Amino acid sequence: MLGNAKNKSVKIGNTSMAYAEFGTGKKSLIMIPGLGDGLRTDQKLAHMYALLYRKFAKGYKVYVFSQKKEIPDRYSTKKMAADIRAAMNILHIEKADVIGVSLGGMIAQHLAADYPEVIDKLVLVVTSARRNQYIQAAISGWIEMAKRGDYRKLMLDSMKKMYTKDYLQKNRWAVKLAGKFGKPKSYERFIIMGKACIYHDAYEKLDKIQAETLIIGGELDRTVGSKASYELAGKIKNSTLKMYPHYGHALYDEAKDFNQTVVEFLQK
Repeated sequence: MLGNAKNKSVKIGNTSMAYAEFGTGKKSLIMIPGLGDGLRTDQKLAHMYALLYRKFAKGYKVYVFSQKKEIPDRYSTKKMAADIRAAMNILHIEKADVIGVSLGGMIAQHLAADYPEVIDKLVLVVTSARRNQYIQAAISGWIEMAKRGDYRKLMLDSMKKMYTKDYLQKNRWAVKLAGKFGKPKSYERFIIMGKACIYHDAYEKLDKIQAETLIIGGELDRTVGSKASYELAGKIKNSTLKMYPHYGHALYDEAKDFNQTVVEFLQK
């Protein structure tokens, strides 16, 4: 499946939106990544995504959308969702299953509530309907680090808040290398997207989501908190909640059954 992985872009207004495309299936699957996208949107990641999510490639044509290359200040999660809807229209994606992770899950909430006709099934991973103390503390800290240009501290702090201690201990080499490579030319997009996380609020519109929804959370999540997943499940009518007791925010990397769990939900 790696051979058909492509890095593409679509024109949105006066700028462009990058996306990765792979898979040979007839159905469409849209994946919306998290805040880290604000630091790496210019990288060519199609082959990496195709490798990580190869379980989805047979059943779907997969689109992993970045945010726009140039984004305005006060760019909200609601506006991000509207831009993804515009990209779907341009690419003739009439209906899709959607997976949103962290910030991507916030965007996906608006997408599913505002444009229910284009969503079949929805997967919300380690995300929240609105700001809470975990989001405020974690992302405000990362924004300050980004403003100072302290990339290493930003990477180290995010790893500590996202991964379990066991994972970090087993991958000590990754911790040692954190922040030494991939430093962005600018932190502007990351800061704007971080503020969008902090001010995100889709709580009152969650009952408008019609799609069958799988909510996945980690009991040890120190980035959005575990209660955020329970809150989503309590407000989205046709939803199923799966909590991982031993993982935190990066459970999509740590839990070996994560991809299979998502595939089984989408295909049932």
